[in-house]
Amino acid sequence: MGLFRGLVSLLVLFVLQRSNTSLVRLNDNGYEDLVIAIDPGVPEDGKLIEQLKDMVTTASTYLFEATQKRFFFKNVSILIPKNWEGSPEYKRPKHESYDQADVRVAAPALPGRDEPYTRQFTECGEKAEYIHFTPDFVLGKKQNEYGPSGRLFVHEWAHLRWGVFDEYNEEKPFYSGKSKKIEATRCSTGITGKNSVYKCQGGSCITRSCKRNSTTNLYEKDCQFFPNKVQTEKASIMFMQSIDSVLEFCNAENHNQEAPSLQNIKCNFRSTWEVISNSEDFKNTTPMAAPPPPPVFSLLRISERILCLVLDKSGSMSVSLWIHIFSIKLLGVIPLWASSPFSLCSIQTGQTDLNAQIDGSEIVLLTDGEDSTTGRCVDAVKQSGAVIHLIALGPSAERAVIEMSTETGGKHIYASDNAENNGLIDAFGALTSENADPTQKSLQLESKGLTLDNDSWMNDTVIIDSTVGKDTFFLVTWEKQPPSISLWNPNGTLTEAFTQDTVSKMAYLSIPGTAQVGTWTYSLQAKANTETLTMTVTSRAASSSVPPITVNAKMNKDTNSFPSPMIIYAQVLQGYLPILGASVTAIIESNDGKTQVLELLDNGAGADSFKDDGVYSRYFTTYSESGRYNLKVRAHGGTDSARRSLRHPLNRAAYIPGWVVDGVIEVNPPRPETNEDTQTILENFSRTASGGAFVVSNVPGTTNVPLPDLFPPSQITDLDATPEGDQINLTWTAPGDNFDVGTVREYIIRISGNITDLRDNFDDALQVNTTNLSPKEANSKETFAFKPGNISEENITHIFIAIQSVDKSNLTSKVSNIAQVALFIPQVDPVPDAGQPNPNPVNISTVVLSVVGSVVVVSIILSTTICILKKRNSSRRPRTEF
Repeated sequence: MGLFRGLVSLLVLFVLQRSNTSLVRLNDNGYEDLVIAIDPGVPEDGKLIEQLKDMVTTASTYLFEATQKRFFFKNVSILIPKNWEGSPEYKRPKHESYDQADVRVAAPALPGRDEPYTRQFTECGEKAEYIHFTPDFVLGKKQNEYGPSGRLFVHEWAHLRWGVFDEYNEEKPFYSGKSKKIEATRCSTGITGKNSVYKCQGGSCITRSCKRNSTTNLYEKDCQFFPNKVQTEKASIMFMQSIDSVLEFCNAENHNQEAPSLQNIKCNFRSTWEVISNSEDFKNTTPMAAPPPPPVFSLLRISERILCLVLDKSGSMSVSLWIHIFSIKLLGVIPLWASSPFSLCSIQTGQTDLNAQIDGSEIVLLTDGEDSTTGRCVDAVKQSGAVIHLIALGPSAERAVIEMSTETGGKHIYASDNAENNGLIDAFGALTSENADPTQKSLQLESKGLTLDNDSWMNDTVIIDSTVGKDTFFLVTWEKQPPSISLWNPNGTLTEAFTQDTVSKMAYLSIPGTAQVGTWTYSLQAKANTETLTMTVTSRAASSSVPPITVNAKMNKDTNSFPSPMIIYAQVLQGYLPILGASVTAIIESNDGKTQVLELLDNGAGADSFKDDGVYSRYFTTYSESGRYNLKVRAHGGTDSARRSLRHPLNRAAYIPGWVVDGVIEVNPPRPETNEDTQTILENFSRTASGGAFVVSNVPGTTNVPLPDLFPPSQITDLDATPEGDQINLTWTAPGDNFDVGTVREYIIRISGNITDLRDNFDDALQVNTTNLSPKEANSKETFAFKPGNISEENITHIFIAIQSVDKSNLTSKVSNIAQVALFIPQVDPVPDAGQPNPNPVNISTVVLSVVGSVVVVSIILSTTICILKKRNSSRRPRTEF
């Protein structure tokens, strides 16, 4: 029995290790193997390489001082596109690839928008995806607007490596502070400046004081904070590192908990330094006694992809078809027989007769992975420069083989014998080059399988949108007998016959030129009982100048233990622009073949960190057994629903509107902006993508018995409070009984005049009566209005509100984000030319509770005097107002 025998049955393959994992590691305080990749679309410019070196070198020194002599950049690889001219100093990449790059240098998502940003959609304290710099930024053409590139790199590195967030908020640039003034959202409050409006029209520009918005009681929309050029405050790097005096991250002592910054919202009011100090990097290092050496740079030029397939003889007959489907250039094929003793070491260290350069070459090894001799050559394989992709044809694999795959940036894949999910072809599709121009990559439009009886039909459609169509390829597979195959183009014309390969049990059709845009219809009729048929459709970008719509899927981690939830992420993008309004579903298959379907959401609630960022997310908790689970994602866009967002990227660097120099504002050119409501409606499209696999352990071994309810409701993360007359209106997205599925039993809403007390002692805070508040189904929009009750705290200026959810098993969620409402009208900055005093703040005398209809409301009685309610000497028992 040949080693490759099971492949003809179309095994479902589980891609366990994602190949886009960063290669960065921390060694003796220094970050090694940092990869900066230049996009193939960037015109050749040698200055770009020199500027990247200068940026990282400067950043290393700044990072070292900012982290109290803990971290620096030790060695960095700059990945140069294949279409740039060669140079003797350029070496061939080993394990480095564009998709794995920590920093991408690429054209802006839209012309003129050169804002640096970090692609970040995971939770506080978790690593982000990558940093995006534009060529103009790296070349220093945007220094006035964003500050020195080295300092900004450290700001973005903190996003990427430690999962902290910005200490500003472009959606909420101002807030009502305890000072009873309108304050700019910043950290620390020691950063000084002016709040002004700068407007240009008809060739002339004016600067004026900001006016109050009558609805929010904060400054008008066009008001901006202009920092003083000369400062003494040292924090914070996550607010505005471009200020000369700023050398530190905000810490517990100087952190501004009042501000509605993204750091406060996402990290539960912890300072950036507190989050960094809790990272594995920080825990595994101590401060250095001496300054670090400068970074060492390697220049790596991407070259032609070389791949070696290691197969047994029975499977080699279909290799040419795989080459045709995925345009793989083979260095060679090594046929093996299972009966022959074979050491993986001889292949993986290049001891073959192929006479090829090993650096950057890829080896796809299909094996049972039980070669006991492999462990002795792990280090040699790591040093060889080859990328090892492992396909293990069995339930397990030798740990050393897995380590080889992981350490070299490859994928290791497991197989089961369920054919319907089309896993073999999906797995080979996942091996498309990670260094290729996105417009040259093969994209999967359809991947579907069904088990049918004789003469039964598999009918469906495939959408080819205008961003793809080149090299479109239809592939049908079967297990027993060739099916009847019919394919019609969008005009209803029947296409030519498919080419059959009865030995490989496949039939295929390549569409010449660019395939017609529209809906293609196919019909497959089974010719045997219990026949499994699959249809796969791939295509490439129709034009090199228009990026195609893409889908990428991932899990939040590779291994997990019950009852911890998993999080599914799927990015739907066109180039770097998010696609909104798509219908995205995740198909999760367990090791025993049970399949579950989940709708993924981009609503900024539950598992989804940010609304409308093109990342669709969902919790997964319905485990059926311990073992491996496979993920596949489908995305579909309808003509009336999907649209391309033109909004600025989230977590973008702070734009410096100008500086206050000697009391006078010196402005920078206004940042190029688009109407945030402008979104281009898209045509229909469809995509599929493999999200790899994950392993779950400790799932209770129950048969036909539901798992115990150990999953609480998800944390509410989008609680918002707005004052309206004498009441406060709350809105939030409903969580579910099990994270974001189902309906919770009740909500507990508590309020306090002290944000820290509410966060740290939620159960002791004043509880609002929610008897008549009936929770809605998960992901519905909830609204609730109330008037704050008798808060017995001195000199309160704000009311802080938080919510906790309770499910049917009496499990409680984490306390929500904390919303706040000011109990006064804040002062505006003095207006030099107005000659009028600022309005006095409104003071609160007493708070009276009442109930109106089915909504709890409380009357706030205002007066011109102050009545201070003394704190009760109580045992801090929970208090409920009725």
